[in-house]
Amino acid sequence: MSEIEKLRKGSRIALSRVLSQVENGTEMGKLALNELFPFTGKAHKIGITGPPGSGKSTLVNALAHKLRKLEGEPRVAIIAVDPTSPFTGGAILGDRVRMLDLQSDPGIFIRSMASRGALGGLSSQTEAFSQVFDAAGYDYVLIETVGAGQSEVDIVNLAHTTVVVDVPGLGDDIQSIKAGILEIADILVVNKADLPGADLSVRYLKTMIEMGYRPLASSAGKHRLGETTANNLSSTVEDSESLWLPPIIKTIARDATGVDELVEEVLKHKNYLIQTGKWQSKEILTLRELVRKQIASRLIQNFYDQLPEELLEEQIKLVVERNITPAAAAEILLAYNQKRNNSHLSE
Repeated sequence: MSEIEKLRKGSRIALSRVLSQVENGTEMGKLALNELFPFTGKAHKIGITGPPGSGKSTLVNALAHKLRKLEGEPRVAIIAVDPTSPFTGGAILGDRVRMLDLQSDPGIFIRSMASRGALGGLSSQTEAFSQVFDAAGYDYVLIETVGAGQSEVDIVNLAHTTVVVDVPGLGDDIQSIKAGILEIADILVVNKADLPGADLSVRYLKTMIEMGYRPLASSAGKHRLGETTANNLSSTVEDSESLWLPPIIKTIARDATGVDELVEEVLKHKNYLIQTGKWQSKEILTLRELVRKQIASRLIQNFYDQLPEELLEEQIKLVVERNITPAAAAEILLAYNQKRNNSHLSE
């Protein structure tokens, strides 16, 4: 029996092996993704993001427990994207340590992965991991981002439901969740709600939502899931009534206070996406972005494969010496490869 067959039958060992191959970008990992892809598209992907110190890991822990108690005991996968160690290049497994109490549940699978310097709070292989879990039959895939702040808007291209976590006492409440993060939120959570200032944080967030969504109702149809187009702006008032306004939930994750309400809103959001057709729209958006990233990755790799190392170093030296700008160096290198490719075509 192949690893893929074992994975599909529920083998956790086979799942671990496939995830390792995928994360390392091996040929076996690529073949596994090709074989598993037809079985994807069923899992509900939930992104958990927010500033460092907001208690995301504890919240993910509590959320996973609650999801497992739903009817049918759905299986839950957790992808914890950890910062990359500057020494080993691997994940600093802080999140895995904080979720040790989940390890005994056979219906929960936790996998930490290194961000490896990727922008947007995600690893370049996060989507691939979510596909593997999806094909392995996990009903929910929870994706916890690094917690680097406003750059984490990339989660919206991956998750069906994005939960943005705030916490009182991080300084300026409006700045703790910056505009770029707020715009991607499907559900807002004020965690550690027993701390002073929790009610004030809720009021700030309500005000920001009202300010942000009031113009949306008049333009009718804008949605955060990348669907803002000229066609949307001509939508009717009926479209504006179908807008999802992010609910604000107060939680104390360490004792699961408010997490039942969070689960309820997650399920409501899933139903909203399905009923409005936005689930399918989100899938199309995600897959289109994946194709774009694959093309960009291949083009960049091909560019460097064709470029003489000495020419690259020569241009970098000129930049370091302030003789030319980085933009000028890039133009020279691009022109070299273009000329090289043209000469090959003419042969």
